[in-house]
Amino acid sequence: MTTRPMWHSKPPGPRMPGTELAYADGSTRTDVALVAVDDIRAAADRIAPVAVRTPLLASRIQLPDDQTPRRIWLKCESLQHAGAFKLRGAYNLIASLDPDDPSGGVVTYSSDNHAQGVAWSARELGLTATVVMPVDAPRIKRDAVVRMGARVELVGTTTIERQARAEQIVAAEGGVMVPPFDDRRIIAGQGTVGLEILDQLASALSGVRPALVVVPIGGGGLIAGVAAAVRRLSPQTRIIGVEPEGAPKMRRSLDAGHPITLSSIDTIADGLKPVRPGDLTFAHVDELVDDVVTLTDASMRDAVLWCYGRRLVVEPSGAATLAGLLSGRVEAPESGETIAILSGGNLDPSLLHRWLEEESSRG
Repeated sequence: MTTRPMWHSKPPGPRMPGTELAYADGSTRTDVALVAVDDIRAAADRIAPVAVRTPLLASRIQLPDDQTPRRIWLKCESLQHAGAFKLRGAYNLIASLDPDDPSGGVVTYSSDNHAQGVAWSARELGLTATVVMPVDAPRIKRDAVVRMGARVELVGTTTIERQARAEQIVAAEGGVMVPPFDDRRIIAGQGTVGLEILDQLASALSGVRPALVVVPIGGGGLIAGVAAAVRRLSPQTRIIGVEPEGAPKMRRSLDAGHPITLSSIDTIADGLKPVRPGDLTFAHVDELVDDVVTLTDASMRDAVLWCYGRRLVVEPSGAATLAGLLSGRVEAPESGETIAILSGGNLDPSLLHRWLEEESSRG
């Protein structure tokens, strides 16, 4: 793994509209400005009537090479409506649509909690929703989307296949596309997690800012939004992203200098399965994030069980940040406060049951 330099050794400030980015493969594109703190604050106001201000819980955790447990703060987005942070971005986008738009419905494609976030938000706002999910989507997530009143189509196993079908639906039936991560309104909504972390920690510890925030990476919407908030408001805070070894799309994209598409993925973390980061999310991570590290599936499984043993139901994707800390892949600072975002709690009960039985059989 290549470690990138700390952010504050890089020139500060977002790229401005119209800046041409030159990638390592010789390609270029004209960038747009990164999401601003004002965008995130506006999103916070928009979602405030419906979103849960999820708790920031202090926990004593024994980390590798530490003699005694240390305090780690857990941002429990697993307790959000629809079971994950995804509601924030989905609601922010859908609520910002023109109420007079004749289409009347929204369409999305998702393997994970974005599907539930869109279905929940559409129901709250009185809109119809169509969700394209993979054929191997966990039943707990498919059933939840249907219960929220959305129409579900099962297509393929990759983001590319799902996106293509969603675009066909929009072209044939109308509706507004709600992308899972690569949209400024989605990123701004997810960035409200970062605002809450800063506010909650400062309230708990009389103005203290975090030394480290650890964020899971699927398509990159959450880390892009959190980084857009935390980097501007707490410049000395380190921001580290984590993703599965079997789906290292952001790590490989950073190494390549531009977004790349993985030829295959293999991970238990269904919420971290996109084969490619978004152009916009990649630009945020490249500019604002200190490092991205990869994790084994075994470490995420162990982190799920650690949470369950403390009465927190967290899925593998949601426990990835804790897995990074418990496995030593992410090193907590010697001093200062560390935050791990538990991004989702839609854990397949049968999977949990199997893992608990395996643990019991080991004695």
